[in-house]
Amino acid sequence: MRAKRKQRLIFVTIVLLGFSAATALGVYAIQKNKTYFHTPAEFAAGSVPQDQLIRVGGLVVEGSVNRFDDGVTTEFDLTDTAGTVTVRYKGLLPDLFREGQGIVAQGKLNNQGTIVAQEVLAKHDENYMPPEVAEALKASGASHPENIPKNNY
Repeated sequence: MRAKRKQRLIFVTIVLLGFSAATALGVYAIQKNKTYFHTPAEFAAGSVPQDQLIRVGGLVVEGSVNRFDDGVTTEFDLTDTAGTVTVRYKGLLPDLFREGQGIVAQGKLNNQGTIVAQEVLAKHDENYMPPEVAEALKASGASHPENIPKNNY
């Protein structure tokens, strides 16, 4: 009888240790892959950490798009009307990317204060703006996002 009880105790201990290890690995993976959304105003205030994966959204500032000679690197400014941040992206931009449009960029802030983006997402039609961008514009006191002038290409 004692041997059977000891086997059950060992089994339960192994199951609990396995469950604990799986939970710890899951929490670690979630912590490592989370990305926080920040507004350009937060960048202007200097409250955004460097070298951490983040998302930033806003409107592409008119006249700020600079395409480099390599043909794949683009630098542009994003604004929420309360602040502006520069984004550098190496790759093909979405077809709907243009000045005056709402976008979300995901990347890391470097020590020069520029976002080095790994991904740039543009809205998919005239009536859509990423929720984070719309909320940031609303919070900064900008007029409704649809009323902000857009460049017609």
